[in-house]
Amino acid sequence: MIFATMNRTKILYVEDEAGLARIMGITLKQYYEVTVANDGLSALENFKSAHFDICVVDIMLPKMDGYTLVQKIREINTLVPVIFLTARTLTDDVVKGFAMGGNDYLKKPFHIEELIARINELVKRSSAGKNVSHTYEIGSYKFNYHKMQLSHENETFVLTPRENEILKRFAEKKNEVVDTQQLLLELWGDDSFYNARSLNVFMAKIRKYFTKDSNISIVNIRAVGYKMIV
Repeated sequence: MIFATMNRTKILYVEDEAGLARIMGITLKQYYEVTVANDGLSALENFKSAHFDICVVDIMLPKMDGYTLVQKIREINTLVPVIFLTARTLTDDVVKGFAMGGNDYLKKPFHIEELIARINELVKRSSAGKNVSHTYEIGSYKFNYHKMQLSHENETFVLTPRENEILKRFAEKKNEVVDTQQLLLELWGDDSFYNARSLNVFMAKIRKYFTKDSNISIVNIRAVGYKMIV
């Protein structure tokens, strides 16, 4: 069963395996406007020359790997959603994908229905975010959700999409517990041990951003979640 789709969504689909790229291109074009690229360099040129609502990027690419491609895409556009396609299963590989600017990942082989569902959800979330500009004060920091930036005095940190979403939840629930399971289900899609380890890595990075204000701490509430104390 194919899930409901967004007919005008424009997708940049990057896959170096010619047969798979052709089949996926044909299938996705039934529901979206799709541009297919077979290597990182041509994908980057396509991104520079046209507007896309979402990018679906394989990690292992010729000429420029998927990590580098998405890093360069983020230099141009910090908000466009990115889904990584990967045959890799190591936690470090997936965490690296998020750190480079990925919003989601899908392990090969996958069902087309799952890819379409994830595309639709990310595009929907991205479209809603464009209509809202959220700025939060967190102690002596200012967090701009729309710009994906955390600022302290004259220093500004550019956040990854996953860091941005996590921090938004803490900013909205300062001094309250943010449930770990809910966080994993909303941002990772499941609450497996594998994804929980990935969340721990992100929490360590987020804590480092707030070291300039001793009145801010993020504590782990064992078996429940995290609390940002301000």
